Amino acid sequence: MSLNKVMLIGNVGRDPEVRYLEGNSPNAKVATFTLATTERYRDRNGELRENTEWHNIVAWRNNADVAEKFVRKGTQLYIEGRLRTRSWDDQSGNKRYTTEVIADNLQLLGKKSDNPANQQGGFAPAQFPQAQPAGWQQAPQQAPQQATSWQQQAPQQTQGWQMPQQPAVDEAPDDDLPF
Repeated sequence: MSLNKVMLIGNVGRDPEVRYLEGNSPNAKVATFTLATTERYRDRNGELRENTEWHNIVAWRNNADVAEKFVRKGTQLYIEGRLRTRSWDDQSGNKRYTTEVIADNLQLLGKKSDNPANQQGGFAPAQFPQAQPAGWQQAPQQAPQQATSWQQQAPQQTQGWQMPQQPAVDEAPDDDLPF
């Protein structure tokens, strides 16, 4: 058995670069960007130290759509994915390597007002509900006729705190992990 799983929470370092792939599928696109994770600790002298690690993120298809529409430099993200290392020969014939995180799950974090995509007039999360971050609420509409399935779910109660409403995540059917 083997496992290749990465879970990161960090801030986007640059706006995503989105490329459209040639082919029959209009969804064939890929978004690449960097994510910074910072570890804070105190050294032996009691001084606060920071260690920032930069990760190259690659998002395909639907995750690339989310990145294109909602992710900007400074956006706080939760990313689940897997590591992939690629190699190539540069112009001078040297072998080069890069390690990337292939995003399987991408969730926006933080407050709605903190997301730089909101100030740039991007799509409203109501138009793309699976990209709506945990804790974001839609403004109530006058006399709603019919709620979407993810709005109808009752929030779970656990020990006095309330789990925010969010859409169900579509898991891969061939996922046989025990957790």
